Amino acid sequence: MKTWLRSILILALAGLCFSGYLSAVKLFSGACAFNESCPYFLGYPACWYGFAMYLGMFITSVLAVFSKISAISTFKINIAISALGIVFAGSFAWQELLGSKIIAGALGLSTCAYGLIFYAAISILSVIALGKSKQALP
Repeated sequence: MKTWLRSILILALAGLCFSGYLSAVKLFSGACAFNESCPYFLGYPACWYGFAMYLGMFITSVLAVFSKISAISTFKINIAISALGIVFAGSFAWQELLGSKIIAGALGLSTCAYGLIFYAAISILSVIALGKSKQALP
């Protein structure tokens, strides 16, 4: 299970760094990174919510790697958070796709599309790891 946990931890850290960079640029400069429009949710930039979700998955994964909480609980929590992230980032990516803005900025895809990819990867790994961990139980 440690390999699965570490893989998820690395993806959560990557998402945390990416959303953290986007959040810091928005907070300190007032502009969005990579020359994109900034989607807002309930009056706040979407990247701030992404940062909070990735932080939750990162902290949960760190706790599991150091055996402070069970791997099964971690996989379930990460599935729930990543599912929320898929809906959240997916709705913005869908709006961008409909507005022909999904391919935008310096990165090729929009930042919401990249967030969606990270959430999906974490979700898939967590589902597979949860299944394998349940098979290993007597």
